[in-house]
Amino acid sequence: MDKRKSTKEWKRHGIQALWGLLTNSYLIGFAQGKIYKGKLKNLCVPGLNCYSCPGAVGACPIGALQAVIGNWNFKFAFYVAGFLMFVGALMGRFVCGWLCPFGLIQDLLHKIPFPKKIKTFHGDKLLRKLKYVILLVFVILLPMVLVDILGQGAPYFCKLICPAGTLEGGIPLVLLNKSMQSALGWLYAWKNVLLLITIFLSIIIYRPFCKYICPLGAVYSVFNPISVFRYRVDKDTCIDCGACAEACKMQVEPVKNVNHPECIRCGECKNACPVKAIH
Repeated sequence: MDKRKSTKEWKRHGIQALWGLLTNSYLIGFAQGKIYKGKLKNLCVPGLNCYSCPGAVGACPIGALQAVIGNWNFKFAFYVAGFLMFVGALMGRFVCGWLCPFGLIQDLLHKIPFPKKIKTFHGDKLLRKLKYVILLVFVILLPMVLVDILGQGAPYFCKLICPAGTLEGGIPLVLLNKSMQSALGWLYAWKNVLLLITIFLSIIIYRPFCKYICPLGAVYSVFNPISVFRYRVDKDTCIDCGACAEACKMQVEPVKNVNHPECIRCGECKNACPVKAIH
């Protein structure tokens, strides 16, 4: 059973890796130290994938939303909002579990052995509300209110918080461009500190960024109960053994709420169910 579950998990990681490669397929960017600026960059990808990554061929929906939400011409803002609602209504947080590159990185980091892994802790449930606060303040309110003469807001979440952007965009660009290295300051140091903290926490806590920080996960979580792709529990088949809850790394109890906002559709509960009651 454990071997079969492990095989299924690695299949999911394979899909995550393949999607990460497809959305970061501008490989020449890593050689040149430049980011792709073609027409595809006007399109958003479903997961949190930094616009400034040298290989990125699409735009991060959170970064795009910050850039245009304060503009008096709302056409592109409507596109980004519509994209988020469409993907959310179709898949919910399936994106988090199967498509987000930074989700894959956290998954792999958590496989690193550590003396004591932390499954949950006092205040965990309250701390999970933080991602909604970050979405409201750093992604919506600040970029909407503090705008330049063109009506464009600064990407405050990307600029001040996002460790995915530091890993995928900030570090590669600095390493590949000597001119950038001489212009580094406290902000770059701060972002790297946040990245190191995220990496360490990912080793001992499963997906801390997804649980507590990610505004994209906050958006998609709203759609989990109503998305087209969602889980269902056959109550007649279920034997209330608790295997699904024990297997869930996001601490969801599928029998109580199989489409909980924290569910990332990873399939661990489905694989663990001895009577195949989860569909």
